[in-house]
Amino acid sequence: FSAMPLPLVIRASEAPHWLLTSAASDDQWSHSLFALIPSWTKKILFKRESSVNHQLPEDVSNMSVSSGFGITLQKCGVVDVERDPQTAYITLLINNTNTLLSTNITDLILLDNITGLHVQKNSGNKTTDGMQIYRKRFLQGGEHFAVNYSALLDAKEMWDGRVLTLPVKLTFRSSSQNKTHLVSLTASFTITEEEKTKISYSHAIHASGFFIAFFVSLVMTCAVFFIVYRTQILKWSFRSKKQVSYTHEPSQNHKLEHSQFNSGDLFSEDTIMNDQIIDILSFEESGNMLQALEDLEVASLTRADADLEAYRMQICKEVIAMMMKNMVLSHSLFPHVEKRMSSIFKKQLLAMEKEIQEEYERMMVALTAECNLESGKKMEAQCQKARAANEEAEELMKKMNEKSAVEYRSLLDRLHRLEQDCLKRFLLVKQEEYFAKAYRQLAVTQRKELHNIFFTQITNATFKGELKLEAAKTLAEDYSKIQGDIEELMDFLQASKKYHLNRRFAYREYLISKIQLRDSQASALINAAATQISSLINKMERAGHLPESHLRVLLDRAEAEINSIKQKFDHDLKQEKQKLHQKLITKRRREMLQKKEHRKEQLSLGDPFRITKEVTHYLSHWKNLLSDHTIEFEELTEKLDNEASEELKELLFSLTEKTIEELKRVQYGVFVQELVKLSVPKMFLLEAVEEHKKEMVVKHEQLEREERDRSMASEELLQLTRQKLSQELETSLLEQKKLRSWEQSVFMQLLSLPLSLSEEELLRMRQELHCCFSQVDSSLAWPKIRARTLIQAFEVERRDAELLKVDQNLATTNKQQHSKMKKTGSRNRNKIDILKKSLQDKILIYENSVKDENLTKVKYELLLEKECQLRDLENKLGEYIASLAFQRA
Repeated sequence: FSAMPLPLVIRASEAPHWLLTSAASDDQWSHSLFALIPSWTKKILFKRESSVNHQLPEDVSNMSVSSGFGITLQKCGVVDVERDPQTAYITLLINNTNTLLSTNITDLILLDNITGLHVQKNSGNKTTDGMQIYRKRFLQGGEHFAVNYSALLDAKEMWDGRVLTLPVKLTFRSSSQNKTHLVSLTASFTITEEEKTKISYSHAIHASGFFIAFFVSLVMTCAVFFIVYRTQILKWSFRSKKQVSYTHEPSQNHKLEHSQFNSGDLFSEDTIMNDQIIDILSFEESGNMLQALEDLEVASLTRADADLEAYRMQICKEVIAMMMKNMVLSHSLFPHVEKRMSSIFKKQLLAMEKEIQEEYERMMVALTAECNLESGKKMEAQCQKARAANEEAEELMKKMNEKSAVEYRSLLDRLHRLEQDCLKRFLLVKQEEYFAKAYRQLAVTQRKELHNIFFTQITNATFKGELKLEAAKTLAEDYSKIQGDIEELMDFLQASKKYHLNRRFAYREYLISKIQLRDSQASALINAAATQISSLINKMERAGHLPESHLRVLLDRAEAEINSIKQKFDHDLKQEKQKLHQKLITKRRREMLQKKEHRKEQLSLGDPFRITKEVTHYLSHWKNLLSDHTIEFEELTEKLDNEASEELKELLFSLTEKTIEELKRVQYGVFVQELVKLSVPKMFLLEAVEEHKKEMVVKHEQLEREERDRSMASEELLQLTRQKLSQELETSLLEQKKLRSWEQSVFMQLLSLPLSLSEEELLRMRQELHCCFSQVDSSLAWPKIRARTLIQAFEVERRDAELLKVDQNLATTNKQQHSKMKKTGSRNRNKIDILKKSLQDKILIYENSVKDENLTKVKYELLLEKECQLRDLENKLGEYIASLAFQRA
């Protein structure tokens, strides 16, 4: 048994059996109890017990696997054969502490095979097919996580030589640096039963050893207790001084536990998402920055959807509680009835949330497996196609000369890489769409269930006589009105969040354009300084001052010097960016944490649930609170983004200047001196050097002008974008208000229909109306994700059509060439040229994207889908009313 060499992970090869009991808490994915044991106590305990473990009848193997993101997965354990039945102590470890590769990961799901084991104490969800499921939402870079449990070995399943294969599979999402990845890791694990050997011990030696060990342990224990006692006395006065602050803090925390909104989860987005923009600005290649930013935008929109849904549920639950309290105050409901109904509401809502969470976990597992299967099939088909093309190319290259074969192989490999990259991109956006659609369905289900619980409770209370008919009617009418207010509030919060996120990413696009400009300027200056060295040498040779025999030697030496300096620049830039990256992340987290603490203080002073009994005031308080938070957070984010960009700019310019100075030193201090030694006239050299200095000044001025012009253009574009976003915010709010007005109109018309409905039927109709109208909104992420999928689909359609044309042209040309050419050699040469041209055409098709041309088609498709969604809701309502009318008839 082995584990990763972490300070908080047990070296299990030395661990005694009795220490490896389950340390998993009742809370899923809580940290192992062993993380609380100091490293020095572990060494003492394990060293003391190591002699008992040198011989194990059970052979337990473990295997660790790593991903390209620095994540290591391990499953390991030991078996205690002295117990009856035999007991296995197993640890699952996810290690995200790789200093170079570690990154924040989300949506972790562990599928642990436990076939042949009877798990005793664990925190996973056991399934019927011999699997346990553990889930964790987030694991930060630099951390690790362990789950421990114990299990009895099934005697019926075990015999001599029996091997149990119990792999564990981990899936997670990584969104760091360039893009979002869905990653899967599988670690193997086997338990092998070997022939048992009975060992007889000398009882005299055993007893002597026991008494000696007991005496030594007693002395050491007494010494430790004495030291601890003296230490506590010395610290007592200091601790008593701090007693007031320690006792006061829990009461504050208790106040903040009232609602999910107040639990301090406002900044969960910050922890997961905000580091990633620093990754993009620091490490992403200039050409890939915008794509990486778009992936981050989708992840942020998805996270915002989850936050808004949590706010919605919290508001709805607290509004129901306030309505019940207000009915007691108006003497429409007895206090004991309100207490009982509130208790039932709370229990049913908790049960609903648990069911939704479990369904979410099941859906995640199923979708992950389905996506992995689909991706595996399509990638395998792509690989088979590439292998077939390579085999055909091998046969063809036997007839080519070496140069043509190398060129053809290079083109073919490049085409295969492009095909694979495009397929991966298409699969990624399809997976995003699957998960977004599933999440939306669950959100709608949760909203429907909430309405169902409310109206069911009213019906039951009325049926039992606990709620008068008039009171039930008033409660239902108030609920309908308040639900309209809640939907209006959520429309505003959603539109506001969309505006601020779009504004955030527009500003980040502006920063990326500045970084790309700076990168190109730095490269241009370094290349200009490097070119002057070879230019100086060639100029001396053309003027007749340098023998041709020395020209090649000096040029080769110059190339070597330039490459060395450029490599040092790249290395230094990478190293300094790593240091700056850590500094920026630390600063960002510190300021985010300060903002979080400030917001918690504000919330503790003004909890909206406690400061008002009026629902309208409560909703207004939520609106102001969340709006203020969003504005403050976006201002802080923009400030931090800008500061990071400026620090990266200073770093790049500083290293660029050093590199240019080094190139000048090589030019003036090495090659000028070398040319002087080769009898080149000194005056001629000085004139050339002065000319080079003037050229560098001109180059600097030219690049500064370009930077000013492009910066002004970028700033103008940013201002226009912000104005457009403000207009879009107003338009979206007006459109959503029209939809809500239509909804209210339909609601009132249906209630006034002459159907002679009973009160129970009216309640059911209200419930159905609320279930339909709660779906009129649209999530933030879905339009973006759906648009990405449609763009990819249109791209694939265009590419396939153009590739088919290339293949048809190739077939036609080959046929014509075959009929024209008589000689085999010339026919082969022409065929090779035609094939190379065909590969080049296909590469251009993959590289030349026409995304902008498809945007109009995408917008039209999204509008059609929205109209279809509203029409379906309208039809559903019509069907429900028709069925009611039919029943009354």
